[in-house]
Amino acid sequence: MSKKILVIGSANMDLSMNMYKLPEAGQTLIDDGGVAYLPGGKGANAAIAFSRLGAECVFSAKLGADLHGQRLYQYYKEQGLNTAYVKVDKENPTGIAVVLKESDGNNRIIVYPGANAHLSADNIAEALDCNPDAVYLGFEVPFAVAVNAARMASARGIPVFIDAAPADKEHALENLPYVEIFSPNETETKEYTGILPQGADSSLRAALSLYKRVKCRYLVIKQGERGAFVYDGRHYRFVPAMRAGNTLDTTAAGDAFTAAMTLRYLECGDIITAVKYGVAAGAIAVTRRGASSSIPTAAEVEALLAGGNV
Repeated sequence: MSKKILVIGSANMDLSMNMYKLPEAGQTLIDDGGVAYLPGGKGANAAIAFSRLGAECVFSAKLGADLHGQRLYQYYKEQGLNTAYVKVDKENPTGIAVVLKESDGNNRIIVYPGANAHLSADNIAEALDCNPDAVYLGFEVPFAVAVNAARMASARGIPVFIDAAPADKEHALENLPYVEIFSPNETETKEYTGILPQGADSSLRAALSLYKRVKCRYLVIKQGERGAFVYDGRHYRFVPAMRAGNTLDTTAAGDAFTAAMTLRYLECGDIITAVKYGVAAGAIAVTRRGASSSIPTAAEVEALLAGGNV
């Protein structure tokens, strides 16, 4: 039986801008890399990842009563998401993310939350009535709302998984209840701890610092092309990255990783097996352009893990 995952998070329309390089302050560049509006938002990306990987995914989010909101809602239906708890905010626009992508595949993202900032405790309490096997959260909704959602889920005995992005050093991580997996990336880890985790020593120091603040079974630090660092309060382990092809776009690779890791962990209970699965999902995502459009299927992830062609 497939797992039912409740994703509580952001729903954005991405303004994706491809460019050779970012302009300097005061500089104007002319570029023909292309501009497009594409479905995005870390919550929506994760929800679509769960669906493509074989889970039953229920999405709790808020859209504006505008054209972007209409397009996204239809897209979520097409992707197989349960949209019963996707609400419409008639006072605020659908969230927008401006994604600036350079020729090396790296990106910089600016998010304008819009309706995402108005997801309420009542919205979340209603969504929890779907009786999920797990709740998956990110911080593109207000941090206080995410903490409240985690507490409500924990009180019902539902395991909580957190993709800790975007990061803010002012986030009171101590207010979170016990969670199964807490997963920031390198930049987010530095924001939370002041330590950039790029080797065994710095990764362990960062993990120890975070583990003092976050009550979790596993801390998993996403490290991009290096892989992932896993810490359980006593032991640590690196899981190396995989390669599925040339890197074209890193947008949503972290979302694919964390969702895939979460689902496989729920299925097998082994964190290293789960992280390897997440690494494979992220490796495929970076070879494709776009956010949710880059997320692989379960068959593609299994093929890469088996050493075959995706």
